[in-house]
Amino acid sequence: MAIDQQDLMQRILFEDNHMVVVNKLPSEIVQGDKTGDQPLVDALKIYIGEKYNKPGNVFLGVVHRIDRPSSGLVIFARTSKALTRLNELLKTREVSKKYWAVVKNVPSEPTGRLEHYLQKNEKQNKSYVVDAKAPGAKKAELVYQVLKHAQNYALLEVELLTGRHHQIRAQMAAIGCPIKGDLKYGFDRSNPDGSIHLHARKLSFVHPVKKENIDIVAPVPQDTLWQFFEKEVSH
Repeated sequence: MAIDQQDLMQRILFEDNHMVVVNKLPSEIVQGDKTGDQPLVDALKIYIGEKYNKPGNVFLGVVHRIDRPSSGLVIFARTSKALTRLNELLKTREVSKKYWAVVKNVPSEPTGRLEHYLQKNEKQNKSYVVDAKAPGAKKAELVYQVLKHAQNYALLEVELLTGRHHQIRAQMAAIGCPIKGDLKYGFDRSNPDGSIHLHARKLSFVHPVKKENIDIVAPVPQDTLWQFFEKEVSH
């Protein structure tokens, strides 16, 4: 499946000579996988090649990824220097990443800090909450805030303090609040389009080259529940 170039252009939220930030759709993959679908990185290389008239192979570094069924902000580096510096910013936790998650049930506390130990099962592509002493267990920390709730769902803003595999999905499920559509982590039914209601909403960091503050917010997907919550919160 190829990504529509016109649609892609609408979803580029930041672009300069050093990097590109895109609002990923839930169906898209960031890098190639066994499905053979066109990854976002390849579609962006085509876009850059055409826009800047760059023949041959365009350099574009993947700085970080988000899960296929999730949506939201993804950063790509346009030079190797920017890639190195952005990787360093991520490593030293100088990039603030805030996610929105629509979960089943309202957490018992309106704000909280969750700390678990997670163990990744490669075969199942799933992370499990385990005892701290379990082999391969890695500490996972996040803070959350309930922004709104309606009927059976709550909208949370989540900030990652560590970057573990499926971290938000596993930790939210562990407190009895699985993400809407996330069958893998205990939600009772999938979303019709295969997405889950997890969206990389905000990124804040210092530009790796220009040293200016960058703050980017990604609009939520075209989905009734997402649109409802976004409207409610912005009022």
